[in-house]
Amino acid sequence: MTHAIYPSLRSKRVLITGGGSGIGAGLVEGFVRQGARVHFLDLAAADSAALADSLAAGGADPAPRFTRCDLTDLDALKAAIDGVIAAEGGIDVLVNNAANDDRHKVEEVTPAYWDDRMAVNLRHLFFATQAVIGPMKAGGGGSVINLGSISWHLALPDIALYQTAKAGIEGMTRALARDLGGDNIRVNCVVPGGVKTPRQMRLWHNPEEEARMLGQQCLKQRVEPRDIAAMVLFLASDDARLCTGHEYFVDAGWR
Repeated sequence: MTHAIYPSLRSKRVLITGGGSGIGAGLVEGFVRQGARVHFLDLAAADSAALADSLAAGGADPAPRFTRCDLTDLDALKAAIDGVIAAEGGIDVLVNNAANDDRHKVEEVTPAYWDDRMAVNLRHLFFATQAVIGPMKAGGGGSVINLGSISWHLALPDIALYQTAKAGIEGMTRALARDLGGDNIRVNCVVPGGVKTPRQMRLWHNPEEEARMLGQQCLKQRVEPRDIAAMVLFLASDDARLCTGHEYFVDAGWR
């Protein structure tokens, strides 16, 4: 499979949250392939270090750099982002990817669990974006790409809080695009479908579920992390210079 190469992404300073596995790992690999200067944050140290080491051993130039960070700790998040800015002199692209689709029943949700799920799936996207506005303005602009989810468009069961947060991300994307557009900062949202990641395969993979999903997709192939990365790379590049404030679905036409 061939991949597009965007000259405008070479040496761009890129920060990705939740980059250690799944879609995030695909994003890290995609930006590395473009010759970008990639930093990623994640709480899973073992997976993240293994990814960084593997890409470095494979000849990544420059090699990606991993920082362990709990994104629900906003002080730690700000410190991690400030560290990247200090190391690179700024940030050109922020990809807000980190999330967790923990299953739950509506009747069992407590206020504490609500707050935890919003911290994991929504709150950090806003504050990560806030932290990069200054450097992006100083650099003449930038690109923020948020990761949404097909789940709330389909009203899938047992993830009401995850879907609430993901719906909020699309609204936040449009609001931030308006507020930041005057500084040439573009804000977009990529909406993945049922992406074939190790976590998702562990959660609900079986032949019946696979057949059901493919039956509801217009295209009868599973979406993979590289497919999400392809859209994110385009939106980060100068080729998408007038794309902002919108959602871009990569779901094989799941309806």
